[in-house]
Amino acid sequence: MLRLPLFCRLAAVAALGLAPGWAPAQKAPRAPKPALPPVVAKALVRAQVPVDAVTLLVMDASGKQPPRLDHRSTVPMNPASVMKLVTTYAALDVLGPDYTWNTRVLMDGSLSDGLLNGNLVVRGGGDPKMVVERLQALLAQVQASGVKVIRGDIVLDRSAFQAATADAGEFDGEPLRPYNAQPDALLINFKSLVLRFTPDLASGRALVHTEPPMAGLMIDDSVPLARVSRCGDWRGELQASLDNPNRIQFAGSYSMACGERVWPTAYAEPATFAARAIEGSWRALGGLLTGRVRDATAAELVTLRARGTLSGEKAPLRLDAPSLPLREIVRDVNKFSNNVMAQHLFLTLGRHAQPGEHAQGSPEAGRSALAAWWKKTVPRLPAPEMDNGSGLSRTGRISAASLAAMLQGAAQSRVAQDFVDSLPVAGVDATMRARAKAVTGQAFMKTGSLRDVAAVAGYANGASGARYIIVGIINHPNAGAGRPALDALIQWAVQER
Repeated sequence: MLRLPLFCRLAAVAALGLAPGWAPAQKAPRAPKPALPPVVAKALVRAQVPVDAVTLLVMDASGKQPPRLDHRSTVPMNPASVMKLVTTYAALDVLGPDYTWNTRVLMDGSLSDGLLNGNLVVRGGGDPKMVVERLQALLAQVQASGVKVIRGDIVLDRSAFQAATADAGEFDGEPLRPYNAQPDALLINFKSLVLRFTPDLASGRALVHTEPPMAGLMIDDSVPLARVSRCGDWRGELQASLDNPNRIQFAGSYSMACGERVWPTAYAEPATFAARAIEGSWRALGGLLTGRVRDATAAELVTLRARGTLSGEKAPLRLDAPSLPLREIVRDVNKFSNNVMAQHLFLTLGRHAQPGEHAQGSPEAGRSALAAWWKKTVPRLPAPEMDNGSGLSRTGRISAASLAAMLQGAAQSRVAQDFVDSLPVAGVDATMRARAKAVTGQAFMKTGSLRDVAAVAGYANGASGARYIIVGIINHPNAGAGRPALDALIQWAVQER
């Protein structure tokens, strides 16, 4: 992981007595604003993006100097995934970088000679990254603890988060896109199947392997191999039928020129993903189950709580599987702009703000918790309009001034290094790998992209050694074409021209 020695000293800035957060004067006469940098203005013209569809702000990270560039910085704009900066910094600040979520397995019955007479309870705690390997390691641990046969059900407790009510395709009509996965207290593998295609020249077919194993789902185990010299639209050429939750079929072919390829896709029936994945994995590991995998009823949860089973106090068997630490989750969220993981942070903040072990995370609680945190953290500037914490929203809004003030506070905080480490590095990795290459390694920026939205925000090292906060947001039908203007803004800030 690339680390930034100059950011290691950011916490010391607070000792200088600087007021956290920069705020533009509201009543005093202002000096004339600097014009847009010519390189940025020209890029906007080429993209046919008018200047009144853009907000730009470049300021000294310490707040000692007036902004180098301030263009419409107080206007609320849709920042797309740049909104994840608010969610991730709030999570690091409130929960701490070492915070973990816990998935718990409990036995509700008696165990004798490997036979559980009763139910096995799996209690989700909101782990944002319970991937296949970690799920199967947990189930293998259950079997190693003596449970080989379950004469009963596997009961899922997903009550830590309010059940998602939104349609996965509501945002853009693409329900099978992994980025549209909905949060779940027992989120398994992002509710996504991973289909792997491997050419087998001897049989003339491409072999199909899928993870995780899904109970009740039949998948064609191979597809005809097309002996062609190009690998074009290989997904389209498969002619896959993915909308049946019980069957995935391929009516087309797979080009031998493609080699081995992987296709992550959302599952057609996301509400049953956890149950199917857990049952499929349990059986694949050699476990037996006479009943089924199902969600706990509300009445059942009340009984389990009253008996002390869910807490583990009265359970004959209790196994805990902590998540990766928050600092690593935040890195995934910001580097790869993972929407469902960001929403888990948002819901967790809402749950954390409530008393009691059985508090529930909900969008309303998340918005309330973020508003309270903002009031304490950036008290002088308007709070963002939050939707779900991920930026995958048409209603989220924040001004460049508010975002920059928050970034200034983050740079002076105890979690400054973890926060900066989570940001994509210009010309190096993640969503900034192919961007702003003229200043490779000198800018650390979160990107945002939606239809009609392009945005960047983060930190940059100037040629003089100064540290800058950069925010650039475009809200316009030609926003996508305006990305070079945002890259030019980053380059201009670093090169200090």
